[in-house]
Amino acid sequence: MSTLDTVTPEFIDSLKAMVLEAVEKTTPSGGLGDDEPLFGPEARLDLDSLDALQVSMAIQQRFGVRMPDSKETRRALTSIAHLAQHLAQAGKA
Repeated sequence: MSTLDTVTPEFIDSLKAMVLEAVEKTTPSGGLGDDEPLFGPEARLDLDSLDALQVSMAIQQRFGVRMPDSKETRRALTSIAHLAQHLAQAGKA
């Protein structure tokens, strides 16, 4: 069983809600896609490094998962799907 098998649609939805709450943004029109970029020029949410810090703090608070390595954090925060996979590998999904 792969780590993605443990990621439920409900878990994905809860991550989306947590990220949006952490960065104090509303859901973009049409919803936030699982694979939609959270950062960078294609990102509809227009998040910045402060938002990344807010999200990583929310993850630590909710799941007890610290994200000290900036490369790892950047990779995990690429999209909601990447974040879900990262948390599943940490055994938190």
